[in-house]
Amino acid sequence: MIRSALLVATALWTALPALASPELARSRICMGCHAVERKLVGPSFKDIAARYASQPDAVARMADKIVKGGSGAWGPVPMPANPKVTADEARQLAAWVMSLK
Repeated sequence: MIRSALLVATALWTALPALASPELARSRICMGCHAVERKLVGPSFKDIAARYASQPDAVARMADKIVKGGSGAWGPVPMPANPKVTADEARQLAAWVMSLK
């Protein structure tokens, strides 16, 4: 009985969408180029949040850029596309970044 309950709980836990957090950012290799509070290859997440804070569509635009990549917004180093990041994960990551402002 307990074993069955653990299996069900594990199945439910793994079926839940990933919550936006530093762990999701690390698992999707965002932290290879970005840090929360300091510039690495790309700008810090706090700097990104500050720049886009006044834009009502910031989460949608950022989510699109997370998946498709981009260039020129922060200097000469382009942000590569991240095709392994789902649209839902990209929205979660963008919302998390915007929460850091």
